[in-house]
Amino acid sequence: MSQDGPEPAGPLPIRKLQESLINKIAAGEVIQRPASALKELIENCLDAGATSIRVVAKEGGLKLLQIQDNGSGIRKADLPILAERFTTSKISTFSDLSKISTYGFRGEALASISHVSHLTVLTKTASEPCAWKAHYSDGTLSPSKPGLSAEPKPSAGNDGTVITIEDLFYNTPTRLSALKSSSDEYARILDVVTKYAIHNPTVAFSCKKIGSSGSEVSTPGNSRVPDAIRLLFGSTIAKELLTSKASSNAGSLSQPDTSDSQDSEAWSAEAHFTSPNHQAKKTTFLLFINHRLVESPRIKKSIESIYSAILPKGSYPFVYLSIQIDPRSIDVNVHPTKQTVHFLNEDVITEQIADSIQGTLNGRSASDKGNQAGNSRAFPVQVKQVILVSNLYYKRYDLDLDLTTALGPSTKKKVASQYKVRTSHHDRTLDSMFPVAHPSQITNTQKQSGTQAKGQPNTSKEIKETECYLASVIALRANILANRHIRLSDMLTHHVFVGIVDLNRGLSLMQHSTRLYLVNHIALAEELFYQLALRQFGNINRIRLSPSPPLSELVRIAVDAEDEERTQCTGLGKTDITKVVVDIVQSKSGLLQEYFHLGISEKGLVETLPLLLKGYTPNLDKLPDFLMRLGPEVTWTDEQQCFEGILRELAYFYTPSATPGATADPDSEQEKSERWQIEHVLFPAFRKYLVPTSSLLARDVVEIADLPELYKVFERC
Repeated sequence: MSQDGPEPAGPLPIRKLQESLINKIAAGEVIQRPASALKELIENCLDAGATSIRVVAKEGGLKLLQIQDNGSGIRKADLPILAERFTTSKISTFSDLSKISTYGFRGEALASISHVSHLTVLTKTASEPCAWKAHYSDGTLSPSKPGLSAEPKPSAGNDGTVITIEDLFYNTPTRLSALKSSSDEYARILDVVTKYAIHNPTVAFSCKKIGSSGSEVSTPGNSRVPDAIRLLFGSTIAKELLTSKASSNAGSLSQPDTSDSQDSEAWSAEAHFTSPNHQAKKTTFLLFINHRLVESPRIKKSIESIYSAILPKGSYPFVYLSIQIDPRSIDVNVHPTKQTVHFLNEDVITEQIADSIQGTLNGRSASDKGNQAGNSRAFPVQVKQVILVSNLYYKRYDLDLDLTTALGPSTKKKVASQYKVRTSHHDRTLDSMFPVAHPSQITNTQKQSGTQAKGQPNTSKEIKETECYLASVIALRANILANRHIRLSDMLTHHVFVGIVDLNRGLSLMQHSTRLYLVNHIALAEELFYQLALRQFGNINRIRLSPSPPLSELVRIAVDAEDEERTQCTGLGKTDITKVVVDIVQSKSGLLQEYFHLGISEKGLVETLPLLLKGYTPNLDKLPDFLMRLGPEVTWTDEQQCFEGILRELAYFYTPSATPGATADPDSEQEKSERWQIEHVLFPAFRKYLVPTSSLLARDVVEIADLPELYKVFERC
């Protein structure tokens, strides 16, 4: 009986894939990009005992990738099967995996490369009279040109092997199109070479582009790991390097014995890592297990958790870690790329390594504290101590800064009276809720009614750093971070404002932990406003002046106030000086308006000024001097010096003025306003935005009291 509609389709038949398709699928898993191919080849070079490895690339390794070594070479008899899958000289039985001590063992690297590129091998052993050159395609020997024999040809060459990969992924266009630019691929190649060069400092490495006059990476060999780090990552990291070693009770594994009598769980580790004085925008983590470059999110997370407690938010360390584990306790056959390994007692080993690094960092902190004994400018660091228990991370504040004793999660240490901190920078005073307005900010209506403008609390949003791609601005911002003082930064971030000592001299008191400091808030404010202007570069808020004063009149006022001797040394009269300065500033009005929102109209009227910090109004009495100084004090011919000069002058304009010897009038509205702005606007801005530099320590921050030392004095009384 017939039924309406087509009959349902049956299951599709199962077919055996063609060998060529199988090989291409496997090749795509092993060789993911030029850098992964290079990693396999470098490991082959090291297995061959090479002491010199040279890498050359073209178009990020996609057009050409060549690696040359001076190792043992490959025998001519082995060349016919060199690029076949699962051919290797490293192992012969499955049990060999439990004692593998070489990088390679799968026999898939060269085979995978030959299926997705044109592969050429030039090799010579010490016992052979000449080198042999062979070409490979799809895992087998192939002729260099149509019509020629595929057999290896004798050729001139030195001891060792030269492997050339051309047109990588030429037959897999989808993989080729998925890769990023050639510059990005070359950066990945440099990253691989750099990591292996650090781990193998006795081997000379070099890497360059074809056509380049010099090498981007070059190491001499016969050195040590710290020397390689200094050469490849720079002295900034090298001078902050600390070293830590850890091991099991079984001892070193430099020459492991695979007999049953030796403890198969023995291990050792060596780490080189930066102190808290070094900060970077991302973590640099190099992990080698049994000399193999691998990844371990668990180990990386445990180390990052240590630094997260002692580095400012957004700052990260450099860490190199090499672990040696008995081959019987590690499984390297997890993934074809060999970037992931499993080993016994991973939690215990990770915990002990983390404890060793933590102990070294604590020792450095204690050493710094000891070196600063008797120094009136010692800045203690309030550090979170991290305790690792069964992969859980417990953080606590150690107020007395004693980091030499590891505490259990249930142990509470009694803090002596002289080390107790009884203030908090999170507290807010009542008067901060009632801003005192500057007399210039009181409107006519308010003056007539006899009321004072109280204003509103400063509830402005966080000042975010603008995106800027100008090399000069990027360099200025980087220079601030490079000169950052870590302990002073922590002190300002967690300080408590005590009071203003001398408004005219710009001196204030603040407390951090158990210490009292006398600071020059004028110097701190000048650096703050420079950094705020640079932080908001190109997107600064503005203050509109109404009515708009003439630029020429303001400059004339400033020039008239200058000393006669200073103006006479220019060889010009004051009228001529005024005209020159006005012409310079007027000609640069477009630049000043675009980047700094300093608006000067075509008629020469000053219409707007930049507003660097909401809630803080600069002293407009300094405006003539600010505009006058833009002429002679700014180097207009150099972009970076120009921007820095304008930013410095703008910061000086915003900074409270010091008037030593002047008579203070606490009842005047102007002084009340200045005091309120310093306490409730400037010092909170120091805490939130200021990146203090080492130069501020010379004369602007001085320790005047220390609670533990005061206790000692009173105990003697």
